[in-house]
Amino acid sequence: MSQLVRVYQRKSRSPWDDTSTFLLLADIANEKTQELSFGRYIYQHRDAGGRILGISVSRSIQDELECGQYIDANKMQKILSHYCQDISEFCEKFPDEFEAVFGLPPDVYLIIAAACWSQ
Repeated sequence: MSQLVRVYQRKSRSPWDDTSTFLLLADIANEKTQELSFGRYIYQHRDAGGRILGISVSRSIQDELECGQYIDANKMQKILSHYCQDISEFCEKFPDEFEAVFGLPPDVYLIIAAACWSQ
């Protein structure tokens, strides 16, 4: 079972017609067991075809960046760029799950993504 991918069993509360999320960032409560905690998180929302619709962020990130919970795909790059290093460090702890979804190891994918996010 994946810790990073969540396929919905019922309708999402997001504003999109999404069917799954991919966890890009969360706190790791226990390094040995990779138990997660969610005081700080970023979820990428996807539709049934796998297209990225936007992201949702935790209250702590909303407060830090003065933004809403749901950020659409057109505006999410700024937030992803801001947390790029944290996202990279988090995703590199789950290389097999990441590569199964994105087709590349997290370090390679995120180097390219970070260049796009910062534009």
